[in-house]
Amino acid sequence: MGVSGVWCGVGIILVWCALSLLNWVWFKPKRMEKFLRKQGLNGSPYRFLFGDLKELVKMLKDAKSKPMNLNNDIVSRVFPFEHKSITAYGKNCFTWMGPRPMVHIIEPGMVKEVLANYNQFQKPRGGNPLIKFLVTGIVDAESDRWSKHRKIINPAFHVEKLKHMVPAFYTCCLERIDKWEDMLKRESMCELDVWPYIQTLASDVISRTAFGSNFEEGKAIFELQKEQAVLVIEAMQSIYIPGSRFLPTKRNNRMKEIDREVKASIRNIIEKRIIAIKEGSSNNEDLLGLLLESNYKAIKEHGNNNFGLSIDEIIEECKVFYFAGQESTVSLLVWTMVMLGQHKDWQAQARDEVSQVFGEKKPDINGLNRLKIVNVIFNEVLRLYTPVPSLNRMVHQQTKIGDITLPTGSLIQLHTLLLHHDSDIWGDDVKEFKPERFTEGVSSVTKGQASYIPFGAGPRVCIGQNFAMLEAKMALVMILQHFCFDISPSYAHAPGVVFALEPQFGVHLILRKL
Repeated sequence: MGVSGVWCGVGIILVWCALSLLNWVWFKPKRMEKFLRKQGLNGSPYRFLFGDLKELVKMLKDAKSKPMNLNNDIVSRVFPFEHKSITAYGKNCFTWMGPRPMVHIIEPGMVKEVLANYNQFQKPRGGNPLIKFLVTGIVDAESDRWSKHRKIINPAFHVEKLKHMVPAFYTCCLERIDKWEDMLKRESMCELDVWPYIQTLASDVISRTAFGSNFEEGKAIFELQKEQAVLVIEAMQSIYIPGSRFLPTKRNNRMKEIDREVKASIRNIIEKRIIAIKEGSSNNEDLLGLLLESNYKAIKEHGNNNFGLSIDEIIEECKVFYFAGQESTVSLLVWTMVMLGQHKDWQAQARDEVSQVFGEKKPDINGLNRLKIVNVIFNEVLRLYTPVPSLNRMVHQQTKIGDITLPTGSLIQLHTLLLHHDSDIWGDDVKEFKPERFTEGVSSVTKGQASYIPFGAGPRVCIGQNFAMLEAKMALVMILQHFCFDISPSYAHAPGVVFALEPQFGVHLILRKL
């Protein structure tokens, strides 16, 4: 082949690359837009390459620049761009995440269909790969891999197993209570930002319940995970350039160093436990012990290691224990304290119930399960301030949901928060804190619809919801036994999403010893 032939070949390759790029950033999105509009969906017109990302980021930045009035109408602050789009285009509509359409779904029947068909509607691939430094495991698994992980992990979160963790919940809560009481020894009241204390409480609970006798080692691991979370959040708040994670920047180097250290420490604990299991002297009452026992049984039952989790997979599940295990509990507790700090009548009712069930005694599992007022309060807080305000899925092949057909490559956003704040479902008092709406139970309110999904729904419903609720009950009961509290004048109401729904400027309360 002569020089002219080589240049001709190069030219063809360059033209092919240019056309492929142009198809990705223009022709394909425009075809998908036309297809979606034919389905009867309304949405924003596609804009070259960035879609609606610039407007989304700007609106979110503006919303976070200042607190809001102290009320429960939080949707426009948490999801300003999505709220504006749904108001303009309807409950089921589409916007653009770069060159991909994002189909927003709030209709309960369609939400239920998506969550029920977890193999068909999987979690989006791609995105910022640095998130994998923080959490993978079961939350990242799909199809057969997810089924295997779920089957092995399930026994660790069985209600009967959780009973054995109640003493650990109590010990960790008592340490926080003692710290607050020390602050009130000289004065009858004090102002306190309870958010960091509740974060520490949840972290200690996970450390103790995950690793039992290795609590201190677990705590050190989870301190590293806490630092890792900060670094991941920083990375996710900037535009990710493909391949940039391989650059030897200070942040990248530290994230890799933490990842190595965490994995080595967990591996060391696991290897000790495996030896203990084989010698018949292991503790199977903490999450790690239960997970290893279940894994060992799965391998033994089938006589094949492929039916169990590898050491690396168990390490990733231990990281999930920390991250997912504390986020929901912290969110539920801090927003419950905000609500009860405002609604003193409900705080008094909850305290009266706690007094009737426990008096000044140590809370136990039987009493915690009998709390009705505390339950309805939690249900209403989870409705108004759901820890995970949205769930994202992806259409990997052309699929029909309800009467709408979605093209391959579409993203789906299921809006839990908007669903929970929909006046068509909940009535005109949807923004009000009214726990009594749950007096007859969740099912009587939802009537079988997927209109209340604080922990998700379907096969992939949150595996740790019973753990989170039991921990939150123990913490709230002990707080109510020792203190009463009001919203501080310095409290700034600013719900926003990082990994869960968090108070941007903390939760400042006036605390009084009973």
